[in-house]
Amino acid sequence: MQKKLSNLISTGVDTKTFNSLPPLHKEVVTDFFKVLEKEKGNMVERVEAAVDVVSDHHNVNTSVLYNYIEKEVDTQLGEK
Repeated sequence: MQKKLSNLISTGVDTKTFNSLPPLHKEVVTDFFKVLEKEKGNMVERVEAAVDVVSDHHNVNTSVLYNYIEKEVDTQLGEK
């Protein structure tokens, strides 16, 4: 079953990858999805803008989100 972005936001992220994150990173990822929904443009532009906004807001390196996205995609595709 394919998950829609709006479903992730309304129900919250509940995956093995997400649950393995420390509390601050969980908050960062949750905020990322909220900001992503509000951004304009194509998906790549939206993701990059959301990563920048949320990273700045939480004062964390952008790699926190990019690493999470990579691990989540790998897990969802069954690669890890």
